[in-house]
Amino acid sequence: MTLDQNRRRIDIISDDGFAEDLTNVTLDDLRDRRRICDIVDSELSYYRRLLHGRMDLLAFEMRRRSGEETRSLIEALPEILAESDAGAHEDLPARSLPIEAPNIPATGRRDIDRVLEDDFLAHLPTIETAEIEEIQALLTETEAAISTQRRTVYDAYERIQSELSRRYRDGLADVDELLSS
Repeated sequence: MTLDQNRRRIDIISDDGFAEDLTNVTLDDLRDRRRICDIVDSELSYYRRLLHGRMDLLAFEMRRRSGEETRSLIEALPEILAESDAGAHEDLPARSLPIEAPNIPATGRRDIDRVLEDDFLAHLPTIETAEIEEIQALLTETEAAISTQRRTVYDAYERIQSELSRRYRDGLADVDELLSS
């Protein structure tokens, strides 16, 4: 499978041939595919963290408006963000990848980029409850799509890693080669 640099990486990973019939793929190509999975997984994880932070802030605001919470959003902010950062929403095993802000292109914006651009947090106190509910629904829908993509990446990564491990275990690849590259 030749990797088309003009396609989005998630589309490349989602392609049926990306993680299928790996026994015929060169070792270097397997490593490149695994590297792409790592990069995309890091980006999707970053996006999920941003979405969950916003979702947690909106949930707090809804509790505050219903009287379940007496603190202001500013008073509760450290606790809310600490809970979001603790990974309470993670549904995939962590692979200890660094989380860095991805480079977001100025053109060709994705849905996630548009959702995260929304500045509703700046004027949260003035937003009607019905609009907050709409924003929550949009964030939840976007998070579900990101999670589905992340599951696809994770599954591809696992198949690629399994093939790499098999090659090392069966002596088809040299572990010492890793140290020199």
